Amino acid sequence: MHHWVQASSSDFSGTPPQARSGHTAVNVGKSMVVVFGGLVDKKFLSDIIVYDIENKLWFEPECTGSESEGQVGPTPRAFHVAITIDCHMFIFGGRSGGKRLGDFWVLDTDIWQWSELTSFGDLPTPRDFAAAAAIGSQKIVLCGGWDGKKWLSDVYVMDTMSLEWLELSVSGSLPPPRCGHTATMVEKRLLVFGGRGGGGPIMGDLWALKGLIDEERETPGWTQLKLPGQAPSSRCGHTVTSGGHYLLLFGGHGTGGWLSRYDVYYNDTIILDRVTAQWKRLPIGNEPPPPRAYHTMTCIGARHLLIGGFDGKLTFGDLWWLVPEDDPIAKRSSVPQVINPPEIKESERELDKERGQDGYSIVDLQQKMGISVSSGLRLQIPEESEDQEFVELGTRLIEGDVVDERASMIQMAAQALRQHWKQSTPRTLQLKELGSLLRDYQRLVTRIFTTQSSLTSADFGLPGTKTFTFYHIKSSSELRINDISKLLEEYKTLVI
Repeated sequence: MHHWVQASSSDFSGTPPQARSGHTAVNVGKSMVVVFGGLVDKKFLSDIIVYDIENKLWFEPECTGSESEGQVGPTPRAFHVAITIDCHMFIFGGRSGGKRLGDFWVLDTDIWQWSELTSFGDLPTPRDFAAAAAIGSQKIVLCGGWDGKKWLSDVYVMDTMSLEWLELSVSGSLPPPRCGHTATMVEKRLLVFGGRGGGGPIMGDLWALKGLIDEERETPGWTQLKLPGQAPSSRCGHTVTSGGHYLLLFGGHGTGGWLSRYDVYYNDTIILDRVTAQWKRLPIGNEPPPPRAYHTMTCIGARHLLIGGFDGKLTFGDLWWLVPEDDPIAKRSSVPQVINPPEIKESERELDKERGQDGYSIVDLQQKMGISVSSGLRLQIPEESEDQEFVELGTRLIEGDVVDERASMIQMAAQALRQHWKQSTPRTLQLKELGSLLRDYQRLVTRIFTTQSSLTSADFGLPGTKTFTFYHIKSSSELRINDISKLLEEYKTLVI
């Protein structure tokens, strides 16, 4: 059992990082965690904040070295990659405003000196949302990303001694291009999970790349892994942190397509057990932090430290510990502050009270009342003519009207049903209507907003975007009682 504990001023001295997302945080040996850059309120950052693990102290070192655009060190950026080898932190790429970056820097953390590196060979193109990992004590592997025009699937290996980049020639099948994924070295293999793919879908696939270790003399090649257990849902902007015999995945966001304004953000904690080679849900003894993506997680002994992130509306400045139950701070109260809690109608409170708990699930009520519940995964949102339940509900509302053509009947049924739902309240809405309502909500979101040219990649991951909360939901069985009023509210904004 593990517990989430919100960090307090008693845990350390000094000033921790300000709110940010898209930053990096890396371990330098067992002595430090170094945080760099990020984004808050459309402002890109270039600060360095260090956590001294032994002394439990946050401090901001005074760095020297190369100057770029009038400042020491890299220009402000977010969604870059950072890798440590020994006492050196290497920085590549990222975004500043709408510009993708391709510069390469190293910070010597022994003397806090920045150097911009002139590298050689097959240089990676500028990109953000790439993923990278260290190969042993000398090389770095970089894969994928977004160059402002297309998603990438290339793989580069950089030798930190010669500063030479080599684009890896990989045989066989390749993972789809992606950005916002994670890349983690596990012994001789690079594991890549998730990300946003070409054309827009969020992915939940897991791939392993061999051929990165010179001594093995293997031909580089990808293998898709399909592991047993409770695999994570499709997502990007998550973190994967190595912790002993397991990899720990937290957070991220997902959606049904390139509709970045309608993402759902996660706060689940899932582990990939390296011994049994299967996914597992990490048992958590209390409430987790609020959902988020583009945060960082670092491993400090038996603890994990969560910093910042973004939930579609807010950039977080909180710090959280994930600790085993025998940790001294595990018993500390760790109930997160609810930001803008949804309004719950009095009728919903009474219904919840009858069932004995807040947020009673819709599926339990549907089963209790004998209403069929679809548990299958919806692969696509059906059109009205293919949504039999939707058509039947609407047809009942127009019974008695003379309709000659099937197309006209479907159109009239849809119009009548949407008008009915526009006038409905959580009290009058029937449980048996929820499935059809949810599908029509998703249908209208897709139809209205995928035709807007303003929905471009430039909106990806940036604050100020509107969220349609239930676009990702696969079935009404995933809804809870206190979701109904919010679903109806959002639905009514879609019906003309």
